[in-house]
Amino acid sequence: MLSNMFKPTKAKRALFFIIGDIVISFFTLYFAYLLRFNFVIPKEYVESFFRVAPFIISFKIFYYFVFKLYFVSWRFFSLVELKRLFIATTLAYISFFVLFYFFKSFFIPIPRSAIIIDYFLSILFIGLFRLLKRLIIKNSFGEKEAVIIGANEKALNVLKERSINITGVYDDTNLVGTYIYGMKILPLSQIEAKRAIITKELNQDELNKLVDFLKLKGVEEIKVYNPFKEEIKDISIEDLLARKPKDLDQEAIKKFVKDKKILITGAGGSIGSEICRLCEKYGAKELILVDNSEFNLYSIDEELNISKKPYLIDVSKFEDIKIVMEKEKPQIVIHAAAYKHVPLCEINPRSAVINNVIGTKNVIDLSVKNGVENFILISTDKAVRPTNIMGATKRVCELYVQNVESKNTKIAAVRFGNVLGSSGSVVPKFKKLIKENKPLPVTHPEITRYFMLIPEACKLVLQAGSLAKNREIFILDMGEPVKIVDLAKKMLKLYGKNEDNIVFTGLRPGEKLYEELLIDEADKKTKYESIFVGKRVEFDLKKLNFLIKKLSEAKEKKEIVKILKEIVKEYTPSSH
Repeated sequence: MLSNMFKPTKAKRALFFIIGDIVISFFTLYFAYLLRFNFVIPKEYVESFFRVAPFIISFKIFYYFVFKLYFVSWRFFSLVELKRLFIATTLAYISFFVLFYFFKSFFIPIPRSAIIIDYFLSILFIGLFRLLKRLIIKNSFGEKEAVIIGANEKALNVLKERSINITGVYDDTNLVGTYIYGMKILPLSQIEAKRAIITKELNQDELNKLVDFLKLKGVEEIKVYNPFKEEIKDISIEDLLARKPKDLDQEAIKKFVKDKKILITGAGGSIGSEICRLCEKYGAKELILVDNSEFNLYSIDEELNISKKPYLIDVSKFEDIKIVMEKEKPQIVIHAAAYKHVPLCEINPRSAVINNVIGTKNVIDLSVKNGVENFILISTDKAVRPTNIMGATKRVCELYVQNVESKNTKIAAVRFGNVLGSSGSVVPKFKKLIKENKPLPVTHPEITRYFMLIPEACKLVLQAGSLAKNREIFILDMGEPVKIVDLAKKMLKLYGKNEDNIVFTGLRPGEKLYEELLIDEADKKTKYESIFVGKRVEFDLKKLNFLIKKLSEAKEKKEIVKILKEIVKEYTPSSH
């Protein structure tokens, strides 16, 4: 809650500077009066002070808004902004003297020289106020030297940050030999530095090649500049692996979400919480947050600044989710609640069935019954030709999506692979082990996985939802699969560790060497390159419901596996 309160936003920044300017302006005007009257202000001029102060301060705030001084970050307040501050302050005092000319009787007695003294004091103290952070607070590099890679507007912003000792700017374009902010742009091939800040706009392959090149050149610390958050941060494995789809349709997502009442199950999880944030961003009317984890639900409820209602319930409890559905009447339901960890589901097959299959069936059935406009199931690549309990349960859910009587509800599933940084996933696990100087465990030298950033995957989920018409399975294009051993080596190299610090542990129960996203070559493209639609697999609904009931009553793993194989013909439990 405290971190959200102090998280910088445009509104908070503007409010902070307005309050600061009011306090400083009040102080400088009073100090000017003290100087004018040799620190003993006559009583009649004290009354004059309280008549003058509100008008001068109001004029300042007005002109500072006009010149957009309340929307400049501390980090980037430079000579250009100082010039604008000087002009805005000058106009404020000119405006006051014009007002004084027409309403002299209101302001008299007034010490004109005190107003002029205050004018100079205001420029001095308000200017210092805005330069304060840059003067006393150091950037993440501290006193260390660094170079910039990329001559552009972002590089200019970094160069303005005086607390960073920039010793050179490098590029590989025709800008080499020209100057930026007084510094000559040098060829990238000549780089000699221990630390570098990347400001170049690069795609994933280009960024990977640049990082490899910098490491060969002996660069030890690599950072990237994020202009949206106005921060310089360590380059991460997410930056190097992220596959950012080029066909994100912001308008389609906004049209799908805007002014809708949306229920999200698993609202506090990695995917569910990002879906919540996006629904808020794209203008949802209200969010109904459903989760069975008290901490996760509390966290996302505290974070969101939209109309919302949190429900601490388990989707496998039919009556509980029924009460919520009938009370809230959502227009869209996004079902992200699921058990996703393969080894845990292998050890606890009944829990996986109850949560994944029964929970999904409950939410779908109640969505149809309550006339929900759109239902979206979050599925996984592990549902394709599954070799484990988790994947098989998710495939059962997909089959139910494709065969249920949907009536007026548009039902769809969206299938994708691993998302970078989700709870319990390989990237945060490897980061933790690297910090502890422990070897990275990789189950097999050839094991591969698909990866995508959580925000991009979730945006595509909503985009796919906007395409839903009748019981489709949408499949997100995750790009090329990544070898986990290569990911481990890249992370070790990125953190300056020995690339050979890897141990092979053997495949875990239910784990596949390769994940797949498509089941059939007949899967078709949609109007978006990043979204495919799978071929429908028909299954007699009565038989499916009967088998799901049997599945929910099964106690032993052997019995559960047998019923799953009857429903999911391609399910082949792994022997390891």
